[in-house]
Amino acid sequence: MPAKKNTEDDGAKKEIKKSAGKSAKKKEAAPEEKKTAKAVAKKAATAAKKSAKSAAVQASSEKKAQKRASAKAPARKSAAKFAAYGGKTLVVVESPAKARTLEKILGPKYRVLASVGHVLDLPKGRLAIDLEHDFEPEYIQVRGKADLIKTLKGASAASAHTILASDPDREGEAIAWHLATLLGIEIDRRCRIRMHEITERGVKNAISKPDVINMKLVEAQQARRVLDRLVGYELSPLLWYKVQRGLSAGRVQSVALRIVCEREEEIERFIPEEYWLIDVEAESADGRQYKLRVDKYKNKACTIANEEEALKVEREIRAGTLVVDDFSTKESEREPNPPFRTSTLQQEASRRLGFAPKRTMRVAQSLYEGVDIPGRGPTGLITYMRTDSLRLAPEALEASRSFIAAAFGEKYLPERPREYAPKGRAQDAHEAIRATDASLSPESIKDHLTAEQFRLYELIWSRFIASQMRDAKVARTNLICSSADYQMKQSGAVVTFDGWGRVYPLGVKDVTMEPAVVGEELSVMEVTKEQKFTQPQPRYTEAGLVKILEEKGIGRPSTYATIIDTLSLRGYVERGEEDKRLVPTKLGRVVNDFLVRYFSSIINEGFTANMEKELDQVESGGVEWKKLVSGFWGEFKPKVDDVSENAESMRPEPEKIGESCPECGKDLVIKRGRFGEFIACSGYPECKYTRKIVKSTGIKCPKCGEGELVRRRASKGKTAGRFFYGCTRYPECDYVSWKKPGKEGTAAEQPQETNDGDM
Repeated sequence: MPAKKNTEDDGAKKEIKKSAGKSAKKKEAAPEEKKTAKAVAKKAATAAKKSAKSAAVQASSEKKAQKRASAKAPARKSAAKFAAYGGKTLVVVESPAKARTLEKILGPKYRVLASVGHVLDLPKGRLAIDLEHDFEPEYIQVRGKADLIKTLKGASAASAHTILASDPDREGEAIAWHLATLLGIEIDRRCRIRMHEITERGVKNAISKPDVINMKLVEAQQARRVLDRLVGYELSPLLWYKVQRGLSAGRVQSVALRIVCEREEEIERFIPEEYWLIDVEAESADGRQYKLRVDKYKNKACTIANEEEALKVEREIRAGTLVVDDFSTKESEREPNPPFRTSTLQQEASRRLGFAPKRTMRVAQSLYEGVDIPGRGPTGLITYMRTDSLRLAPEALEASRSFIAAAFGEKYLPERPREYAPKGRAQDAHEAIRATDASLSPESIKDHLTAEQFRLYELIWSRFIASQMRDAKVARTNLICSSADYQMKQSGAVVTFDGWGRVYPLGVKDVTMEPAVVGEELSVMEVTKEQKFTQPQPRYTEAGLVKILEEKGIGRPSTYATIIDTLSLRGYVERGEEDKRLVPTKLGRVVNDFLVRYFSSIINEGFTANMEKELDQVESGGVEWKKLVSGFWGEFKPKVDDVSENAESMRPEPEKIGESCPECGKDLVIKRGRFGEFIACSGYPECKYTRKIVKSTGIKCPKCGEGELVRRRASKGKTAGRFFYGCTRYPECDYVSWKKPGKEGTAAEQPQETNDGDM
């Protein structure tokens, strides 16, 4: 039994060992399996990473390929877009109208693009002048012109040559400089042309003589721009702080306002004085009649102060014997006026055509840029219109003389061409304003011009032709009589040879007078007495203000229209309803009072005129522009700081109109906004009641017969700021007129665009 047991035990042990061996083998195999699994997992992970990396690389390659493809597409489009410029000469002008005219004149070897004015300018809303580094201006691309600038760059790069043909003045030179900067054109390269007339001859002559950009002209313009910026951006905030929000001041604008306000003060101070005029109707024995005016007493000027003195003079004349002392006729010659320059064109267009300076310059620009005339194509009809020169080119003199001889005969042609020289300072870089072709009479091209183009061209053409014609001859007759120490006079005038008056108004009214014999007695038939009062100097018209600005050397002719327009838009002056004369508003007078009180040494005629002379010296190279600006700033800035800190406020009190607000009961007052004066509640902002100020004419509407006509101001489009007359029943009645009803021409001229909201 024990042996069997042992045998079983041995068998059990063997099984245990066997089992243990298997388990040990399993234990030995487990780490190996784990190692293999890890290796497999690692390989799989590595493969996955490689696959992901490969996919990423492939995706990146595809993305880059797509990017390159998308980049090539615009490039191909761009290349196609500018392919038309390849091998050609690009000409850059300011105006699209001028571009169209030039492209037709120059032909297929040239392409013309317009910059539409400035491409670089000082930004709005901040000074943008580096005061610490010699007043260097910070120019930026003009907003809204990114696509245009991109086109200019692409066209310039594709072209064989680029020519800059902006207007031939300081501002045009500055535009050319900015274009050269943007287009990468070197300043010393001959890339600049200046066209004084846009005719085939004028354009091709300019193209054949390219020049470098005149940096002295650029610096003169830059100095003006910087000075105006410094004054405007320092004084305007001061006016906001001390007077009223939304106001502005300017170096030249404020001087023009001062001139208008000072004339108004003269008118207010003026005290009329009574005087009397006495006319004597006399007759000779054979029935010749004369009308004599008393003008001297004992060989001295006769002033009759009142009715009592007038009656005394009448009695003494009637009691005495009226005798002819002298009768003489003298023929004199009247020379023609010179051709126009900018200021005289604005004045004469205002006087003869009723054009505001701004309108005159707009129409003149269109005549300069060109009109399509059948048989001639696009033709510039006048020379450059911003000039203070009176010079005429030799070819223009020759052409005008040929036309005068052919059209009017040799007797209207002087022996030699007339030459004119301007008084005072003038830039003689341009010609006077003249017709580019003397043979193009206004009537011959009337059908191809608008009404306003025709009227202005007729004025310019006739003045140019008249300037080269013979003198007019006028016979002036004087009759002098006396009675009881009183001397009386009658004058007459008769044109004996019209000369240049054949094409331009002479301004002489024929007054014929029968000859009288020295020593003969005349009978006194009637004595007429008329009471008069002395009158103050009248308010300035726009033409009158242009004239005084020029006489005093304030601003440049090219800036006058903008100056006057700015005064009106700011609400500093208004045009009189009847006579269109400039009347300073209450706001304008408050602004002027403030500026004169604290800045009289700067806002005055002498200082501004002297500054213009110094700007001319910058152009001629006599003064360095930064030195000029520095000298001005050193005087100006401390004054501004002192006034800002110490000056008292001059805020005007709102003007009450004597009515209560219909919504809250508080007083209604007159306030001013961006579109002029209006009526508002003094309780603002709690009460927001407002209404417009309507000026009634007391005239019934000629269209509906029910409403009354009121005077309103247009606030949209080209007519913004201009007054018109409309019916109070709008929109039921849509009658509008520029002119006050009852005046000649009312029905003929209707507003083309008004602000319906104003009605």
